[in-house]
Amino acid sequence: MGRHRKQQPATVSRSSVIALTGLVPAGVVATNAAAAVATDPTAASVAMQVSALNAEPGSTAAPAAIDPYAMHAMARQSPEARIEVKSVALDPNRARNELPVAASGIPGIAEAAYINAAQILSEENPDCNMPWTMLAGIGRVESTHMNNGGADADGNALAPVFGPVLDGSLSGNNVIHDSDRAVGPMQFLPQTWTSFAADGNRDGISDPQNYYDATLTAGKYLCSGGMDMRDPAQQTRAILRYNNSMAYVANVMAWEQSYQTGIAPRPAELPKI
Repeated sequence: MGRHRKQQPATVSRSSVIALTGLVPAGVVATNAAAAVATDPTAASVAMQVSALNAEPGSTAAPAAIDPYAMHAMARQSPEARIEVKSVALDPNRARNELPVAASGIPGIAEAAYINAAQILSEENPDCNMPWTMLAGIGRVESTHMNNGGADADGNALAPVFGPVLDGSLSGNNVIHDSDRAVGPMQFLPQTWTSFAADGNRDGISDPQNYYDATLTAGKYLCSGGMDMRDPAQQTRAILRYNNSMAYVANVMAWEQSYQTGIAPRPAELPKI
């Protein structure tokens, strides 16, 4: 995953329902931070900062290890009824949502989805301590908040969001068949979505092209395995599940900090992914 994998939304009619079956997000690679440091120009500095935060006094900080394929450690399941996993066929002439842009610059529909997901996670998985601004950082890097809020009043994408073909030519990406391109504003591969699918708007359907569903699913995925987002090292490992690039981590954290403080990131804080 990551902004480097984005392309303009494909001109695909919403009448074509996407069947979702499968597993593993686009950027996950079974490796460790040492390998990331060796291949990413920003990795050394980010890894050093994360390690220093957790080092014992007087000890030598070492790069934090990435937990590979955290797919077997599931987040706490919600008490909701069984949900149907699919993309819903909708009228292509639906009106755009009318929520105003937030003070942070985030489209209103996007901010509402991030805050909604964080609130649900605080009830279902309080130990994760997920801030809505972290989800906003992911959404900003992954799809520029669903192409600047391109969704209807219910959070459904006006034009389906698809990632590029994953043929191994982009840094940090596995080789994936074209049929398994990442989908939705939070850019999930179908197989991963099936494993973590959540119903953020409580309509009985988990649709990766719905902002509320996609954001809650992203939160469940990031929190899985007992992660605590108050711990910088654990937060870093969680973000690396999305895209195994320390530059990607730096971008997400820079936008997260921006949404917390209201201060725009400096160019140096947004290394090329």
